[in-house]
Amino acid sequence: MRRAQRSRQETLTLRRQLIGSSCKLFYPNDPLKIVKARGQYMYDENGRQYLDCINNVAHVGHCHPDVVKAAHEQNQLLNTNSRYLHDNLTDYAERLSEKLPEKLCTFYFLNSGSEANDLALRMARQFTKHEDVIVLDHAYHGHLTSLIDISPYKFRNLEGQKEWVHVAPVPDTYRGLYREDHEDPATAYATEVKNIIERAHKKGREIAAFFAESLPSVGGQIIPPEGYFQKVAEHVHKAGGVFVADEIQVGFGRVGKHFWAFQLQGEEFIPDIVTMGKPIGNGHPIACVATTKEIAEAFAATGVEYFNTFGGNPVSCAIGLAVLDVIEKEQLQIHATEVGNFLMKLLTEQKVKHPIIGDVRGSGLFIGVDLIKDQAKRTPATEEAEYLITRLKEEYILLSTDGPGRNVLKFKPPMCFTMEDAKFVVDTIDKLLTDMEKEHMNQEKTSTGST
Repeated sequence: MRRAQRSRQETLTLRRQLIGSSCKLFYPNDPLKIVKARGQYMYDENGRQYLDCINNVAHVGHCHPDVVKAAHEQNQLLNTNSRYLHDNLTDYAERLSEKLPEKLCTFYFLNSGSEANDLALRMARQFTKHEDVIVLDHAYHGHLTSLIDISPYKFRNLEGQKEWVHVAPVPDTYRGLYREDHEDPATAYATEVKNIIERAHKKGREIAAFFAESLPSVGGQIIPPEGYFQKVAEHVHKAGGVFVADEIQVGFGRVGKHFWAFQLQGEEFIPDIVTMGKPIGNGHPIACVATTKEIAEAFAATGVEYFNTFGGNPVSCAIGLAVLDVIEKEQLQIHATEVGNFLMKLLTEQKVKHPIIGDVRGSGLFIGVDLIKDQAKRTPATEEAEYLITRLKEEYILLSTDGPGRNVLKFKPPMCFTMEDAKFVVDTIDKLLTDMEKEHMNQEKTSTGST
């Protein structure tokens, strides 16, 4: 028997009582109670509709009926582990193989992006017989201990950097070491990785892997300069390491032009290992590692079985297949390009109008808006970004921030996000920024008058 729905305050009180305080809420001063979602919209307990601009997990739209149906129908037949033969597992692996470069032809299914990245790390070390890992600054690759160790975003607030971890600068051409005026930022940033490898070798250390999100998300919605990954891969392969592309945030057509974000670097670039999660199951816990036969065979050579109780179960694979079907049937990759280009155009127009917008960058429906205090120093407008996010929520728009300065507005909406949604969001941002600028001018006048 279902209990009566609690009030928002009752739910909040129980959460504070029962759930660990390190599990944070959006809008902690006035959290939302969300009870339903469909498409690109979420609904609170009073039926108020919010436009979701950040939920890249609900990739093809919240509660998509085709995905829900696939889960329900398979749940009525069978759900068990992958030690039995089942067509869903092989069908799903086959469908994914058709989306990837030919050499990435061996698959492992898991339940979360963290599990996928942990397995990729194990594979890299087993294949190379090396230990050390190079990661990008401010990267986040998961919540397991092994991944906290390779996530500067986390370990800098905990026990610090391990000896076997090496941090390379984020290839950010807006506020990084090598900016938009540099003649060849891809080579310059890749040379930083080469220098890290050389310093590691001088200490007697060997590189197992270079780990990178194909588009750094927590780092601030970064678009690496084209050619960067190819040059890094050359240095890493020469050192005996492998290249791991973390597609957990950005895969499955989000970038529009390509199905995988690593393909933005050029068709000739192919990682050695690709990890997937989040959007792969549209909210259902699925993840995957794709790699080469050579790496998979080296991993199997230990004689130790890899078994994941729920990884690759029939229900998860049915859901994964349904997500792929929806992406193709509804042409969501093309849609991401069209809507993303429109949203970028609207935001770029706002950049001309509002000096607080320092940069607009992105691909498809992965877009960042970098808010700054001044054009010269590009100082992150952290407080202003937080205020804007809070005000947007009051206008029934859910958006959030990322980046080291928490000043980059991040757009990663469900892929069914429309041009009408884009215009509504940008019009609202325009109105709020205009109000903020007027308020700032009034404060300056008041301050000047009082002196």
